[in-house]
Amino acid sequence: YCFSVNVIGFVYSALQIFDLVKYFITKRHTVNPKLRGYFNFAMDQVMAYLLLSASSSAATTTHNLSIVLLEDKFMEIAKASVALSFVAFLAFASSSLVSAFCRFN
Repeated sequence: YCFSVNVIGFVYSALQIFDLVKYFITKRHTVNPKLRGYFNFAMDQVMAYLLLSASSSAATTTHNLSIVLLEDKFMEIAKASVALSFVAFLAFASSSLVSAFCRFN
């Protein structure tokens, strides 16, 4: 679940970057600018909530596995993955705040 949500977040971010590059090159928006603001705000909210949910479930699973199993390289990698997933949540949450501020001000 955590991996899938992070992949979806990566793909969404990559599509936003490609759309922005296309705009800088062609000076034309792919989507209506009025709808784009609402879409970005909604998607940032959805991704932030999905990442928080996935990160917390992965953290719980990693903690339970670390109790049962001995600490090894796999558990270190799993804990680092969970930490980076929380960092991705912070990025999407702050992006959502910026989208809201820009859209509704």
